[in-house]
Order: sequence, then structure tokens, then C-alpha cells
Amino acid sequence: MKLILAIESTCDETAAAVIAEDLRVLGSSVASQDRLHQRFSGVVPEIAARAHVERVLPVIDEALQRAGCGLEDLTAVAVATTPGLANSLLVGLSAAKAIALARGIPLLGINHLHAHVYACRLAAEREVFPCVGLIISGGHTHLFHFLDPLDARLLGGTIDDAAGEAFDKVATLLGLGYPGGPALSKLAEEGNPKAIAFPRSFIHEPRLQFSFSGLKTAVRYAISPQGQPVRLASQLSDRERADIAASFELAVAETIAIKATQAIEQTGVSRLCVGGGVAANRVVRAELEKRTAEKGFELLLAPRELCTDNAVMGAIAWEKYWRGQFDGLEIDILPGLMR
Repeated sequence: MKLILAIESTCDETAAAVIAEDLRVLGSSVASQDRLHQRFSGVVPEIAARAHVERVLPVIDEALQRAGCGLEDLTAVAVATTPGLANSLLVGLSAAKAIALARGIPLLGINHLHAHVYACRLAAEREVFPCVGLIISGGHTHLFHFLDPLDARLLGGTIDDAAGEAFDKVATLLGLGYPGGPALSKLAEEGNPKAIAFPRSFIHEPRLQFSFSGLKTAVRYAISPQGQPVRLASQLSDRERADIAASFELAVAETIAIKATQAIEQTGVSRLCVGGGVAANRVVRAELEKRTAEKGFELLLAPRELCTDNAVMGAIAWEKYWRGQFDGLEIDILPGLMR
């Protein structure tokens, strides 16, 4: 049986998974860093990289143990090389190169964003390409036209904050903890999503871009209006905080769903595949389901357990393996690459 070990270290999760050629996941392990970054209300790149150094080998070992195999059983090793935090990417790549060199097996570099969309392929257990791919996460809100699993054309993305970044920043404005997305969504369940008409940028324009910076600013003024005495989130009533959270969440969800359906219409591809951490959000999923159903488009959402960063989606490496697209030990990271 052929096996690939996939390694993920693009941001603040260290992960590894062993995936068979039939795309069965034999073993998976993820080490989160949420506790390390809590006091800073966001990911600190240097802390993230140091944590990867400490955790990458134990995580790989755990994935191998769960799969019931060793390094000697591997056919190839895969690793996310783009995009991501530079020093974090280097940790995963160094581990993958060491294994490839020591065992004399092929090395396969993975595009982290493409892998998020491939999670939909894993869940569907059937071919899902071509499609429009939407990645919504803490660092990315981007639309791609996937001709096949490895050929993706960037259609557009955020020009400022990513959706997940906006969630975290608004959560901070509301005095919530980190990571902010889940805390804000929980608070939003108690609020009225129609209470405040927050802006939805670019929804009436054909360009496939997102912008959440203005929405974040609108939330700031909803908490403390201009021309009035400064008001902190702690001075708001529970109802006010919940209404702001719910109205913000709906604004993000509607914006994402509208731009995604525009991308489908512009490409002529009738299938939308969605991945990334924010794709786990209940309201975002509901809006995507509603608007694609209205248009008669097929929607494939990554399972919630595969939305956040993980190595299981590294199964996309098999697509490179089958084509013989191996990488040499000279491969390097590409932190900012979007295509």
C-alpha cells in the first residue's frame, strides 16, 4: 500500500497526516497554538515558528503511530510550502526535506489554499473539478477558478482584511477572547442580525474583490459613535453587544455569498467548493447554501473538522504524485503566493 505523509505548518497549527493512495486517512494529528497567542489577541509569527519547532516531530510521530506505520513505510512526503508565515513554513519544509533525504523518497510541495478546496473532494468522495474555489480563513478570502485540482486561476480576493481577521478584530472591539471567531459567533446567536445595517462592500460591482476594513470601522462607530463621548464595549448592554455581533456576522456572510455566486456566473462553472476556517461558521454556511440554491448552483462545503488548518487536506499531494510532479530538495517556501 502506498502512503504519503503530509505536513502542515503554515500558520499556528502544527499537523501531520498519513494518507493512502485511495485517499483514506490512516492517521492524523493536530497541535493547536491558540493558548500561546491568546494574550496577544492574534498570531505572533515568531512564537508560532518556535512552537512548530517544538511540536513538528511529536505530531509526525503521533500521526504515524495512529496509522500503524513508520517512516520506512512511506512512499512520499508532502508539505505545505505556500502561502503562510515564512518561519512557520520553513519548519515544516525542513522536516519534510529531512525525511525525504533520509528515506530516499519523493518530496511534494503543496499549495495550502488549493488544499483547503481539496478538502471538499475528500468529503465528496468523487470528482469535484472544475469548480469555483472559495477560501475564507484568518489570512485569506480568495476566489479561484479551478480547472483541475492543481490548475487554479486567481479570480480575486480581499484588498485589506481577510474575513477571519475581521472576525478576530471585531471580537477584540467587543471585549471577547481569542480566537475571536467562535466567541463572536456564540454571542451573535443571542442578537438580532438585522439590528444594524452594516456595509457590504463591492456587492453591486462585478469585480471579484472583498473588503472588510470598512465594516470593521463601522463596528467601531456602532460601539462609540463619532462626535459623542468615547464608549467602550464594556459599557454596552448585553443586547447591544449581541446585536452588533449578529449584524456584523450577517454582513460578512452575505458579502461572501454574493461575491461567490458572482464568480460562478462569471466563470460559467456551476459548482462552488468552499474551505478555510471561516467556512465552519454557521451563518456563512447558511448564506452560501441559500444563495447557491436560489441560483441552482451546486455547493460543496468542507466538513467543519477539515475547515481549520490540518494535514488531511494534504491528500492533494497524490494529484502531484500521480502526475510525477516531484520537487527537489532545492524547493523553497513562497510565503505570499496566491495563485
